[in-house]
Amino acid sequence: MGSPAGALTADPVTGTEMIFAEVLADLVHVEQVSVNSHFFDDLGADSLVMAHFCARVRKRPDLPSVSMKDIYRNPTLRSLAAALAPAEPAVAAAPAVAAAPVPSGADARVGAAEMPTVVLAKPAAPAEVAAPTRTREYIVCGALQLLFFLGYAWVAALVGARAYEWISAGSGLRDIYLRSVLFGGAGFTVVCAIPILAKWLLIGRWKPRQIRIWSLAYLRFWIVRTLVRSNPLVFLTTGSPLYVLYLRTLGAKIGPGTVIFSHNVPVCTDLLTIGADSVIRKDAFFGCYRAHKGWIQTGPVTVGRKVFIGEKSVLDINTSMGDVTQLGHASSLHSGQRVPVGERWHGSPAQRTDLNYARVTSARRRGTLRRLRFSAVTLFYVFFLYLPLVEGGAFLLLTAVPAFGKVLDPNMDAITSRKLYTDALDLSFLLVFGLMLAGLIVVATVPRLLNLFIKPCTVYPLYGFRDRIHRAVARMTGVKFFTHLFGDSSFIVYYLRWIGYDLCEVEQTGSNFGTEVGHETPYLSTIGSGTMVADGLSLMNADFSSTSFRVSPVSIGGHNFLGNNIAYPAGGRTGENCLLATKVMIPLDGKIREGVGLLGSPPFEIPRSVERDSRFDHLSTGDELRRRLRAKNRYNLRTMGVFLLGRWLHIFLVTVLALAAFDAYGGYGQIEMGALFALSVLITPVYFVLVERGMRGFRRLEPKYCSIYDPYFWRHERLWKVPGEAYLKMFDGTPFKNLIWRGLGVKIGKRVFDDGCYLTERTLTTIGDDVMLNAGSKVQCHSQEDGTFKSDRTTIGSGCTIGVGAMVHYGVTLGDRSVLLPDSFLMKGEEIPQHARWGGNPAREM
Repeated sequence: MGSPAGALTADPVTGTEMIFAEVLADLVHVEQVSVNSHFFDDLGADSLVMAHFCARVRKRPDLPSVSMKDIYRNPTLRSLAAALAPAEPAVAAAPAVAAAPVPSGADARVGAAEMPTVVLAKPAAPAEVAAPTRTREYIVCGALQLLFFLGYAWVAALVGARAYEWISAGSGLRDIYLRSVLFGGAGFTVVCAIPILAKWLLIGRWKPRQIRIWSLAYLRFWIVRTLVRSNPLVFLTTGSPLYVLYLRTLGAKIGPGTVIFSHNVPVCTDLLTIGADSVIRKDAFFGCYRAHKGWIQTGPVTVGRKVFIGEKSVLDINTSMGDVTQLGHASSLHSGQRVPVGERWHGSPAQRTDLNYARVTSARRRGTLRRLRFSAVTLFYVFFLYLPLVEGGAFLLLTAVPAFGKVLDPNMDAITSRKLYTDALDLSFLLVFGLMLAGLIVVATVPRLLNLFIKPCTVYPLYGFRDRIHRAVARMTGVKFFTHLFGDSSFIVYYLRWIGYDLCEVEQTGSNFGTEVGHETPYLSTIGSGTMVADGLSLMNADFSSTSFRVSPVSIGGHNFLGNNIAYPAGGRTGENCLLATKVMIPLDGKIREGVGLLGSPPFEIPRSVERDSRFDHLSTGDELRRRLRAKNRYNLRTMGVFLLGRWLHIFLVTVLALAAFDAYGGYGQIEMGALFALSVLITPVYFVLVERGMRGFRRLEPKYCSIYDPYFWRHERLWKVPGEAYLKMFDGTPFKNLIWRGLGVKIGKRVFDDGCYLTERTLTTIGDDVMLNAGSKVQCHSQEDGTFKSDRTTIGSGCTIGVGAMVHYGVTLGDRSVLLPDSFLMKGEEIPQHARWGGNPAREM
């Protein structure tokens, strides 16, 4: 440990060390610091303070660039200066280094002349020309996208009404079932074929090119992208041979035996090449396109034979992986990166490693017959069970409720019928509260019975009986409605135990888990006592090869804190009292980490906590904790009530509009029917905008630093219950997404392109003109570490690009036309200069 702050040192002090000391002393509000003082242990700084230190240093032309990774690896000014400029000559030691204002402009240049430093030259990045933007094209594109949606809604409503009319004409349950099978099968086939036909008619074969966003060429791209990703085959067959077949019909070159678990459907499929017997885990991105500086850029993604791609990984355009290669979990390949044959890489951006991520050996035979049988059974379920249940159930519902049975009667004015509203009220109540109670019973019983057929650590063949059992268990216990309902409250621990988690002896905090907790089997998931999880945790209980799978226990130690968006694999090498930072890669080798923090991909150690983070520790024990926890529980119960009431009212409004749409069926009323049906969808964003604004009292959020037992945090926490990503995804890539963000309170500029970004704190986010927000990106203006909550504003300058799967934290400023590369994590407090290019986890200048 270094000497305490303010101590003198007799060692020579370099010019860089002197300036570093001036900057740091100003930030930690002391008169002087020693070059040997530890940033966190001696000076009490935290990561936000050190991020501000890095930002100030980068503004000095006479100093080397400093990143947060440099800070954690070199936690004193002496070691930091030595690592960045080891050849710098020393100057006479000063008796003490006093705090002084940081010079800028001409003053900085004078300072540089007085202090000998070494500035390393950097190669200039190639110039990138941004696409010209035209407001007229932006408006015309939005209008055409709206027309496409209205036309599609009208056709869907018309076909649905005629389906009901034909099915209801059947005599007896047998006839109704057969008609449901026939019409459902034909309709399903047509709906699945439309995206394929649209792709070949509107695009032909994808080629590497640039498409100017908001142009007519972009409109064709958007139509194909929307149809390809909304195909019901994606939701029903992901991870099966049928999904691979679907991608092949779109032009992808995929070898036999490959299995793809990711729901992120590649769009430019002709540019995707995957060899035989490869495995792509869930939540991976490999879309073969990206939005960059006003362009949609398409490019190839090439994956060889017997390749493994981990969970939450990103493959940018113009990347390739050779045969028998691996890309670890929470890793990425940036454009131009290529993994040589036989090598294993991980990290963001990826680098070579000796770790083996493919931990299940593939069988010698692919099991072609088993794949065909699995696909046939899946289609059988779809055609003879799922579709008839939906269509026949709708018929039985409309005949069982008298007012609904007259909906298609043109002589009845349903929209003004009081009976319609009362029956819609009953139906919506049943759909929300009845299904919720039934769902709670099902998820606690049926998966437990099915789980008896699966033994831990036993290798089973893919596409067999036990594989189907495993998928059913994961699907039924992974219903997001319940984690959103119970998350961010004391009640989430009871729900997780209800579905099978082992939570040891719970130390209740009222915020043990967030609203997004995922797993592959809850019966092998163990969380230690005193551990808190922020949000977005994915427990990876299953390991896969192209022919086999197994489930294994996943255990997270006690008194840990887990940040956002973490994939925790079986065999993770962390133990007790760890801080696992946001987007961290969990280590699978080396010693068991205890009493430390882990950050980045690949991970490195950081302090578990600092003095500033312990300000509210007195609220975590004793009578004060019990009193505040009771108050938080009461508030969270009201929040759950608001959540259910909001969901129920939304279902009621949609039901009324949908039934009114069917009432308009026949003659020229078909246009009215289509309009009302479309309105039943478009009312969703308007409704939730009003709900969210009402929940925060039509006021804007303010930056805050407080305990999780502060009533302000409870009000802020309530906003996370508002549905977000599900309905917002409908508007990805359209100008209407910007209107919704603006309605939710985001200060957003003109012609912003949003291909699937999510903003957690809308009123703390500012986005400039012509910004590119790629799929899977996220701007989060808060953090919750143990019992402390922090939030601040984040500003994204005009012309910026946020890459696929990248995450921007709170208190961040991105200068105009800067670029954050895919899968990067821009830490809190960072400042990116204009026209800069940053990437990595944690992000740094590239």
